[in-house]
Amino acid sequence: MYQVNNFTNNDDVSIIGSLGAFTVAEYKRDLSVDPETAITAYYASEMKARRRQLICDLSQSPVTISAGAMQWMIGDVSVSTGVKGAGDLIGKAIRGKASGESAIKPEYSGTGMLILEPTYRHLLLIDVAEWGNNIVLDDGLFLASYSSLQQHLVARSNLSSAVMGGEGLFNLSMQGYGALCLESPCPREELIEITLDNDVLKVDGNMAMAWSGSLQFTVERSTKSLIGSAASGEGLVNVYRGTGKVLMSPVAF
Repeated sequence: MYQVNNFTNNDDVSIIGSLGAFTVAEYKRDLSVDPETAITAYYASEMKARRRQLICDLSQSPVTISAGAMQWMIGDVSVSTGVKGAGDLIGKAIRGKASGESAIKPEYSGTGMLILEPTYRHLLLIDVAEWGNNIVLDDGLFLASYSSLQQHLVARSNLSSAVMGGEGLFNLSMQGYGALCLESPCPREELIEITLDNDVLKVDGNMAMAWSGSLQFTVERSTKSLIGSAASGEGLVNVYRGTGKVLMSPVAF
């Protein structure tokens, strides 16, 4: 039996989100400062550049996290690499290299509590069921998920255009039922959610953070001709085609 005090019940800590086994804690102020850093810390807090931590209640679900993200854990907690043999290790290594994510993502289970490292990035909690049980992530956003979610690589429909456009060839897809936590450079309040019904979205720049696995994602010229693309000044654009959703940042990140 354990008891944790002066953490989530600290008057300087707010709970700003929760979904299933996941809870997001935010520190209103950074009090671990000295006279040289106090001014910076004050204005950072005023602009909501604050430390945030993900709390995982393992009694609700085993979770898989990004390698190196664990800060502390308490109670009955078991950890494994999630690797099921040499073939699985090679597959995970290839998937990690291609998607820009850590190759090995440790899995935690039990009845205790797992707390991840604090970050100044924004923590977004997503129910994958709301994305048709299949969501595709841009590189480097994955922080944690239910271990029940399956991870797969998805390739661009036209790989040569992806190379020309400076995009990666593969993205990480999360499939199944469960919750997912992303580390976002933008707060939830600024994110744009677009729903497509057999339509097309074209984006000039790396602004889409996540999209439904049902969408076809390609990199194409902004117009049908090379001369037209050159004249418009746009060149290659990211294209999302079909029926599904796209979660987009207002600026490139």
